[in-house]
Amino acid sequence: MPIRKVGVIGAGVMGLGITQVLAERGFEVVLVDKDETNIEKAKQHLIHLLDKKIQKWGITEVEKKIILSKIIFTTDKSLLSDVDFIFETVDEILEVKKTLFSELDNICRPDVIFATNTSTLSITEIAAATNRASKFIGLNFTHPVVERQLVQIIRGLKTSDDTYNISKKFVEKIGKTGIQVYEAPGYVTVRLILPLLNDAMNLVVEGVASAEDVDKAMKLGFDFPYGPLEMADRMGLDAVLRVTEGLYKEYGDVKYRPALILRKLVRAGHLGEKTGEGFFKYNEVGERIN
Repeated sequence: MPIRKVGVIGAGVMGLGITQVLAERGFEVVLVDKDETNIEKAKQHLIHLLDKKIQKWGITEVEKKIILSKIIFTTDKSLLSDVDFIFETVDEILEVKKTLFSELDNICRPDVIFATNTSTLSITEIAAATNRASKFIGLNFTHPVVERQLVQIIRGLKTSDDTYNISKKFVEKIGKTGIQVYEAPGYVTVRLILPLLNDAMNLVVEGVASAEDVDKAMKLGFDFPYGPLEMADRMGLDAVLRVTEGLYKEYGDVKYRPALILRKLVRAGHLGEKTGEGFFKYNEVGERIN
Protein backbone atom coordinates (compact mmCIF):
# COMPACT_ATOMS: atom_id res chain seq x y z
CA MET A 1 0.00 0.00 0.00
CA PRO A 2 1.41 3.44 -0.90
CA ILE A 3 2.30 5.77 1.97
CA ARG A 4 0.18 8.93 1.82
CA LYS A 5 -0.63 9.72 5.45
CA VAL A 6 1.93 9.54 8.24
CA GLY A 7 1.64 9.67 12.01
CA VAL A 8 4.36 11.39 14.05
CA ILE A 9 4.37 10.90 17.82
CA GLY A 10 6.09 13.59 19.87
CA ALA A 11 5.99 17.31 19.08
CA GLY A 12 9.50 18.09 20.26
CA VAL A 13 12.47 19.16 18.16
CA MET A 14 12.81 15.89 16.22
CA GLY A 15 9.09 15.25 15.82
CA LEU A 16 8.43 18.73 14.49
CA GLY A 17 11.39 18.48 12.13
CA ILE A 18 10.15 15.18 10.68
CA THR A 19 6.64 16.66 10.40
CA GLN A 20 7.93 19.66 8.46
CA VAL A 21 9.93 17.47 6.05
CA LEU A 22 6.92 15.23 5.41
CA ALA A 23 4.44 18.08 4.88
CA GLU A 24 6.83 19.91 2.56
CA ARG A 25 7.05 16.72 0.49
CA GLY A 26 3.27 16.60 0.18
CA PHE A 27 2.39 13.95 2.76
CA GLU A 28 -0.54 14.31 5.11
CA VAL A 29 0.70 14.26 8.71
CA VAL A 30 -0.95 13.66 12.06
CA LEU A 31 1.35 15.12 14.74
CA VAL A 32 0.43 13.80 18.17
CA ASP A 33 1.68 14.84 21.59
CA LYS A 34 0.28 14.11 25.04
CA ASP A 35 0.52 17.78 26.02
CA GLU A 36 -1.72 20.43 24.45
CA THR A 37 0.83 23.13 25.25
CA ASN A 38 3.54 21.24 23.36
CA ILE A 39 1.26 20.87 20.34
CA GLU A 40 0.44 24.58 20.23
CA LYS A 41 4.10 25.52 20.73
CA ALA A 42 5.09 23.19 17.88
CA LYS A 43 2.49 24.72 15.59
CA GLN A 44 3.60 28.28 16.32
CA HIS A 45 7.25 27.34 15.90
CA LEU A 46 6.55 25.75 12.51
CA ILE A 47 4.69 28.87 11.40
CA HIS A 48 7.73 30.92 12.42
CA LEU A 49 10.10 28.61 10.50
CA LEU A 50 7.95 28.82 7.38
CA ASP A 51 7.75 32.61 7.68
CA LYS A 52 11.55 32.71 7.74
CA LYS A 53 11.59 30.66 4.54
CA ILE A 54 9.24 33.17 2.94
CA GLN A 55 11.56 36.02 3.94
CA LYS A 56 14.44 34.20 2.22
CA TRP A 57 12.34 33.54 -0.92
CA GLY A 58 12.40 29.80 -0.12
CA ILE A 59 8.63 29.38 -0.35
CA THR A 60 5.58 31.53 -1.07
CA GLU A 61 2.71 32.45 1.24
CA VAL A 62 0.51 30.02 -0.73
CA GLU A 63 3.02 27.20 -0.25
CA LYS A 64 3.11 27.94 3.47
CA LYS A 65 -0.68 27.56 3.67
CA ILE A 66 -0.52 24.30 1.72
CA ILE A 67 2.15 22.89 4.04
CA LEU A 68 0.18 23.79 7.18
CA SER A 69 -3.01 22.37 5.66
CA LYS A 70 -1.28 18.99 5.42
CA ILE A 71 -0.81 18.75 9.19
CA ILE A 72 -3.22 17.85 11.96
CA PHE A 73 -1.91 18.97 15.37
CA THR A 74 -3.60 16.91 18.07
CA THR A 75 -3.42 15.12 21.41
CA ASP A 76 -5.86 12.44 20.22
CA LYS A 77 -4.04 9.21 19.31
CA SER A 78 -7.23 7.72 17.83
CA LEU A 79 -6.66 9.95 14.79
CA LEU A 80 -3.78 7.63 13.90
CA SER A 81 -6.19 4.84 12.97
CA ASP A 82 -5.94 5.54 9.23
CA VAL A 83 -2.25 6.46 8.84
CA ASP A 84 0.04 4.40 6.59
CA PHE A 85 3.29 4.78 8.55
CA ILE A 86 4.30 5.76 12.11
CA PHE A 87 7.33 7.75 13.31
CA GLU A 88 7.93 7.86 17.08
CA THR A 89 10.10 10.57 18.69
CA VAL A 90 9.15 10.53 22.39
CA ASP A 91 11.55 10.59 25.34
CA GLU A 92 14.44 8.12 25.31
CA ILE A 93 12.91 5.95 28.04
CA LEU A 94 12.38 2.27 27.24
CA GLU A 95 9.16 1.70 29.19
CA VAL A 96 7.59 4.87 27.78
CA LYS A 97 8.27 3.72 24.23
CA LYS A 98 7.10 0.16 24.89
CA THR A 99 3.84 1.36 26.45
CA LEU A 100 3.22 3.76 23.57
CA PHE A 101 3.82 1.18 20.85
CA SER A 102 1.68 -1.38 22.65
CA GLU A 103 -1.15 1.15 22.56
CA LEU A 104 -0.51 2.08 18.93
CA ASP A 105 -0.58 -1.61 18.03
CA ASN A 106 -4.29 -1.61 18.87
CA ILE A 107 -5.02 1.68 17.08
CA CYS A 108 -3.22 1.32 13.75
CA ARG A 109 -3.91 -1.10 10.90
CA PRO A 110 -1.91 -4.37 11.03
CA ASP A 111 -0.03 -3.47 7.82
CA VAL A 112 1.36 -0.18 9.17
CA ILE A 113 5.12 -0.03 9.74
CA PHE A 114 6.27 1.36 13.10
CA ALA A 115 9.53 3.36 13.13
CA THR A 116 11.28 4.61 16.24
CA ASN A 117 13.80 7.47 16.27
CA THR A 118 15.64 6.03 19.29
CA SER A 119 19.40 6.50 19.35
CA THR A 120 20.37 4.17 22.19
CA LEU A 121 17.56 1.73 22.97
CA SER A 122 17.11 -1.75 21.53
CA ILE A 123 14.87 -1.88 18.46
CA THR A 124 14.26 -5.56 19.15
CA GLU A 125 13.18 -4.96 22.74
CA ILE A 126 10.80 -2.12 21.84
CA ALA A 127 9.33 -4.17 18.97
CA ALA A 128 8.61 -7.03 21.38
CA ALA A 129 5.93 -4.84 23.00
CA THR A 130 3.89 -5.12 19.77
CA ASN A 131 2.42 -7.89 17.65
CA ARG A 132 4.26 -6.64 14.56
CA ALA A 133 7.95 -7.16 15.22
CA SER A 134 8.49 -7.88 11.52
CA LYS A 135 7.07 -4.43 10.71
CA PHE A 136 9.18 -2.58 13.26
CA ILE A 137 12.33 -0.62 12.38
CA GLY A 138 14.61 2.15 13.63
CA LEU A 139 14.84 5.36 11.59
CA ASN A 140 17.23 7.68 13.37
CA PHE A 141 17.24 11.22 11.96
CA THR A 142 19.98 13.77 12.58
CA HIS A 143 19.26 17.19 14.11
CA PRO A 144 18.30 19.57 12.57
CA VAL A 145 16.07 17.23 10.57
CA VAL A 146 15.15 19.69 7.81
CA GLU A 147 18.79 20.46 7.00
CA ARG A 148 20.49 17.09 7.52
CA GLN A 149 20.26 14.43 4.81
CA LEU A 150 21.21 11.40 6.90
CA VAL A 151 18.86 8.78 8.32
CA GLN A 152 20.31 5.72 10.04
CA ILE A 153 18.18 2.65 9.29
CA ILE A 154 18.36 0.02 12.02
CA ARG A 155 16.89 -3.45 11.75
CA GLY A 156 15.62 -5.28 14.81
CA LEU A 157 16.06 -9.04 15.15
CA LYS A 158 12.72 -9.73 13.42
CA THR A 159 12.53 -6.77 11.03
CA SER A 160 11.56 -8.20 7.62
CA ASP A 161 13.33 -7.47 4.35
CA ASP A 162 10.09 -6.00 3.06
CA THR A 163 9.90 -3.57 6.00
CA TYR A 164 13.52 -2.54 5.48
CA ASN A 165 13.06 -1.99 1.73
CA ILE A 166 9.83 -0.01 2.13
CA SER A 167 11.40 2.15 4.83
CA LYS A 168 14.55 2.83 2.79
CA LYS A 169 12.50 3.86 -0.25
CA PHE A 170 10.33 6.08 1.95
CA VAL A 171 13.42 7.75 3.41
CA GLU A 172 14.63 8.46 -0.13
CA LYS A 173 11.21 9.75 -1.14
CA ILE A 174 11.38 12.46 1.54
CA GLY A 175 14.76 13.57 0.25
CA LYS A 176 17.03 11.82 2.74
CA THR A 177 19.85 9.31 2.41
CA GLY A 178 19.58 6.14 4.44
CA ILE A 179 22.47 4.02 5.67
CA GLN A 180 22.06 0.57 7.18
CA VAL A 181 23.37 0.35 10.75
CA TYR A 182 23.36 -2.75 12.91
CA GLU A 183 21.72 -2.62 16.31
CA ALA A 184 24.15 -1.20 18.87
CA PRO A 185 23.67 1.63 21.39
CA GLY A 186 24.38 5.00 19.78
CA TYR A 187 24.70 3.52 16.28
CA VAL A 188 27.18 5.69 14.33
CA THR A 189 26.37 9.40 14.70
CA VAL A 190 25.38 9.55 18.37
CA ARG A 191 28.24 7.29 19.43
CA LEU A 192 30.71 9.64 17.73
CA ILE A 193 29.18 13.03 18.56
CA LEU A 194 28.43 12.60 22.29
CA PRO A 195 32.06 12.38 23.42
CA LEU A 196 32.65 15.65 21.56
CA LEU A 197 29.72 17.35 23.31
CA ASN A 198 30.90 15.97 26.64
CA ASP A 199 34.48 17.16 26.12
CA ALA A 200 33.24 20.61 25.10
CA MET A 201 31.35 20.84 28.39
CA ASN A 202 34.41 19.72 30.35
CA LEU A 203 36.51 22.42 28.66
CA VAL A 204 34.11 25.03 30.06
CA VAL A 205 34.20 23.46 33.55
CA GLU A 206 38.02 23.36 33.49
CA GLY A 207 38.19 27.01 32.47
CA VAL A 208 40.05 26.27 29.25
CA ALA A 209 37.66 28.51 27.30
CA SER A 210 34.22 30.08 27.64
CA ALA A 211 31.16 28.38 26.18
CA GLU A 212 31.05 31.07 23.49
CA ASP A 213 34.67 30.53 22.50
CA VAL A 214 34.46 26.72 22.55
CA ASP A 215 31.63 26.90 20.04
CA LYS A 216 33.36 29.59 17.98
CA ALA A 217 36.46 27.39 17.76
CA MET A 218 34.51 24.47 16.26
CA LYS A 219 32.44 26.63 13.92
CA LEU A 220 35.42 28.55 12.52
CA GLY A 221 37.99 25.77 12.78
CA PHE A 222 35.92 22.85 11.49
CA ASP A 223 33.00 24.51 9.69
CA PHE A 224 30.39 23.25 12.17
CA PRO A 225 26.97 24.89 11.55
CA TYR A 226 26.49 24.94 15.34
CA GLY A 227 29.13 24.69 18.01
CA PRO A 228 28.92 21.56 20.23
CA LEU A 229 27.35 23.42 23.16
CA GLU A 230 24.65 25.08 21.07
CA MET A 231 24.10 21.71 19.41
CA ALA A 232 23.52 20.15 22.83
CA ASP A 233 21.14 23.01 23.75
CA ARG A 234 19.12 22.42 20.61
CA MET A 235 19.02 18.67 21.11
CA GLY A 236 17.75 19.25 24.66
CA LEU A 237 20.17 18.90 27.56
CA ASP A 238 17.90 16.44 29.32
CA ALA A 239 17.90 14.24 26.21
CA VAL A 240 21.68 14.54 25.91
CA LEU A 241 22.05 13.51 29.57
CA ARG A 242 19.74 10.50 29.19
CA VAL A 243 21.51 9.28 26.07
CA THR A 244 24.99 9.85 27.51
CA GLU A 245 24.05 7.96 30.69
CA GLY A 246 22.67 5.16 28.53
CA LEU A 247 25.90 4.84 26.55
CA TYR A 248 27.99 5.01 29.73
CA LYS A 249 25.91 2.18 31.19
CA GLU A 250 26.18 0.09 28.02
CA TYR A 251 29.88 0.56 27.25
CA GLY A 252 31.38 1.51 30.62
CA ASP A 253 33.74 3.92 28.83
CA VAL A 254 34.61 7.11 30.74
CA LYS A 255 34.31 9.17 27.54
CA TYR A 256 30.53 8.76 27.95
CA ARG A 257 30.46 9.77 31.63
CA PRO A 258 28.25 12.89 31.69
CA ALA A 259 29.99 16.17 32.48
CA LEU A 260 29.06 17.63 35.87
CA ILE A 261 27.87 20.88 34.31
CA LEU A 262 25.38 18.92 32.17
CA ARG A 263 23.87 17.36 35.29
CA LYS A 264 23.73 20.74 37.04
CA LEU A 265 21.95 22.47 34.16
CA VAL A 266 19.38 19.68 33.87
CA ARG A 267 18.72 19.72 37.62
CA ALA A 268 18.20 23.48 37.42
CA GLY A 269 15.68 23.04 34.63
CA HIS A 270 17.91 24.76 32.07
CA LEU A 271 17.35 22.29 29.24
CA GLY A 272 18.46 24.41 26.31
CA GLU A 273 16.39 25.87 23.50
CA LYS A 274 13.10 24.37 24.69
CA THR A 275 13.24 26.12 28.06
CA GLY A 276 14.93 29.27 26.78
CA GLU A 277 18.21 28.68 28.58
CA GLY A 278 21.02 26.14 28.62
CA PHE A 279 24.62 26.98 27.81
CA PHE A 280 23.11 29.92 25.92
CA LYS A 281 19.80 31.81 25.96
CA TYR A 282 17.02 31.58 23.37
CA ASN A 283 13.82 33.45 22.60
CA GLU A 284 10.37 31.88 22.32
CA VAL A 285 10.95 30.80 18.71
CA GLY A 286 14.34 29.23 19.40
CA GLU A 287 16.66 31.99 18.17
CA ARG A 288 19.88 32.66 20.09
CA ILE A 289 19.85 35.76 22.29
CA ASN A 290 23.29 37.34 22.28
